[in-house]
Amino acid sequence: MKKPHRLTPRLAQGALLLAAALAGATSALAAPAASETASQYQAVLANPARTDADRKDDAKRKPAVFLEFAAVRPGMKVLDVAAGGGSTSELLALAVGDGGEVWAQGSKPSASIAKRLAEHPQANLHPVVAAFDNPVPAGTPPLDLITLVMNYHDIVNGKVDRDAMNKRLYDALKPGGHFVVVDNAAKDGSGLKDTETLHRIDEAALIAEVSKAGFVVDGKSDYLHVADDPRELPFFKMDGRPDDKFAVRFVKK
Repeated sequence: MKKPHRLTPRLAQGALLLAAALAGATSALAAPAASETASQYQAVLANPARTDADRKDDAKRKPAVFLEFAAVRPGMKVLDVAAGGGSTSELLALAVGDGGEVWAQGSKPSASIAKRLAEHPQANLHPVVAAFDNPVPAGTPPLDLITLVMNYHDIVNGKVDRDAMNKRLYDALKPGGHFVVVDNAAKDGSGLKDTETLHRIDEAALIAEVSKAGFVVDGKSDYLHVADDPRELPFFKMDGRPDDKFAVRFVKK
């Protein structure tokens, strides 16, 4: 029987050195990529299309960290649910660039988004009016990313069929696509009882709802966590103090 080859001590040492060199090369290649992405995000924040109010809110909303957590890249197809005034939608449209597209969904027309587009036209940003039960506009391609920022609790208050909404969002994503939710944190274990009075939602309750559609938690971030917020007041009654928020990234397997 043919004996298996064994490495001599010298060859074994050489193999280890080669592996170390390759690992070092991989790290060296990864670092510039991360740096390049960070530079792209900073260029997005500096874009003149963003309003003075957007820039003022950057300190508390930390949009560069949001873009990183959502893994936003040029060319992506993105749906921003409950787009409101459009600050997040515009941020995403700038980040995905001319090769990407963003659909800014709301249950009624947004004068703020119309004003943004009138002042700084963006061909890749599409306002959409659709019910929350079925928020994905007809004809959209399979999506890379869906975002829902600071509004899931309001959707709860609107008596929406959230099971239908979350399943529709799940079906609209590509396999491996992400659904990123950011919202105001209620006390642990409070469920949905504070969504209308405090405009806050329990993170575990939100995760349980979204997971029913098939989503899996892919990551969490505490970039908006405020440890000393007692979570007893609505965010708009905090007298300027920051309120506690959570961020969850779900993935479609």
